[in-house]
Amino acid sequence: MGMSGRPDAHLPRERSALRLSLVASAVLAVLGVGWGMAAGSQAILLDGVYTLIGMALTSLSLRAARLMDAGPTPRYPFGRESLAPLVVGMQGLVLLGTCVYAALDATRVILDGGVEQVSPGSMAAYGLLTAVAALAVHRYLRRSDPASDLLDAEARQWWAGALLSLVVLTGSVLALLFSDRLGSGPQRYLDPVLVLAACLLLVPQPVRMIRTMAVELLEGAADQPVQQAVSDRVDRVGAQFGLGQPALRVGKIGRKLYVEADFIVEAGCWDIADEDRVRREIASQLTDLPYDVWLNVELTTDPTRLR
Repeated sequence: MGMSGRPDAHLPRERSALRLSLVASAVLAVLGVGWGMAAGSQAILLDGVYTLIGMALTSLSLRAARLMDAGPTPRYPFGRESLAPLVVGMQGLVLLGTCVYAALDATRVILDGGVEQVSPGSMAAYGLLTAVAALAVHRYLRRSDPASDLLDAEARQWWAGALLSLVVLTGSVLALLFSDRLGSGPQRYLDPVLVLAACLLLVPQPVRMIRTMAVELLEGAADQPVQQAVSDRVDRVGAQFGLGQPALRVGKIGRKLYVEADFIVEAGCWDIADEDRVRREIASQLTDLPYDVWLNVELTTDPTRLR
């Protein structure tokens, strides 16, 4: 049984938020690449390239959102929600690859003796500007649709971008404060060291995104808070009908939440109409969850169903 626990109004909101993210990415990508090349800063250039890659991935997310919003079709009778974790995982893999490449390049620069001195003032100005912009977009995405995996991945990208900008800002401010004491020698390593620090901070984000893809595509259990929310509602209905503890399975793929509840009953005491009443009541209890819930409820005399 399929039922939507998520208002249709959320769907255009998701696409609208992705479009805004795409426009913001385009602006900051051009700014970052241009500023980085003009200032000769690898850290700023990394930020710009990171945002540029994010822009391409946002376009992919937008396309995936349109396909998922189309719902079930004769060719895809259960919809195409698997696109959500697939796109999230692709984003994670690309971003992880970007971090690894940047870290290796920064290490090479350090071993080669650093780079020509980059103006800390210019880097600080860039870091402040882009950090504020990234945090603003991140906040907007988080508030647009908390149940959207695509917006969650998008928000993670912006949070990672904000961290990168804050690393650039912090390092530049420290360089300005201690430039007289350090001299020009250590400042040659400022840019690659900032790149390495940023990569270390960014890596957990794509790793989590890749893990999300693996768990959902392999039909793993939903996160504990989601499972608990479903379990509480199913248990409440079970108690209402005098049923025992069910075998409950909860899986999630994108916006779709699969719920299967099997109750063991005595032979001859329940019929199909009773099962329908239990199913309808559980369905009613789950409507407040922000997912498209696909529910299956079974009353059975077979105790092996609880295994």
